[in-house]
Amino acid sequence: MYIELPEKRYYAIGEVAKAFDVNTSLIRFWEKEFDVLKPKKNAKGNRKFTPEDIKNLKLIYHLVKERGFTLEGAKTHLKEEKQKTLSNFDIISKLEAIKAELIKVKDAM
Repeated sequence: MYIELPEKRYYAIGEVAKAFDVNTSLIRFWEKEFDVLKPKKNAKGNRKFTPEDIKNLKLIYHLVKERGFTLEGAKTHLKEEKQKTLSNFDIISKLEAIKAELIKVKDAM
């Protein structure tokens, strides 16, 4: 899944949920379940996600929604084989970005 977000320091939870096409409650649930997600919270309790959090969310989304892992399976997979998973995920992300650009060029013709 190719996620297109503008370059910013912090993203609101609504922006993130809209980009991933999921409910905000799922993002909050994953925040509790996965230790790698650490969004900043302001005094009102609003969550602000950094680009690093977005990268981790993409990886979690890939494992849970696209590859069909359970939450426990995704947690253990991230702990045991994080480097291998990250390198494969980076390759997939780059290829999906290239595909999206090529589709834009094709539509523009």
